[in-house]
Amino acid sequence: MAGLGLTPEDFAAEAAVEIWPDNWHAVQTFELMQTQWRMGPSGPSGLDYGVLPTVLRFSGVPRGEWPTFLDDLRVMEAAALAEIHSES
Repeated sequence: MAGLGLTPEDFAAEAAVEIWPDNWHAVQTFELMQTQWRMGPSGPSGLDYGVLPTVLRFSGVPRGEWPTFLDDLRVMEAAALAEIHSES
């Protein structure tokens, strides 16, 4: 944080969220995809789903669960994009 000029006080305590156990692996997958944003002239436009199978394989997610992970990932992606573009 210090390298970015931030301190713990810059983050509101209410920003912490509880992750339900059923969602934990989906949240981890979203975190692993953090470097896979497609960029357009207005910033991020969505995640690059082309790398998602590789991420899911490396994470040990059984192939039968992939459709659920895609649904969960799309919900988080939409929320992230709404937040990212809320100030523009």
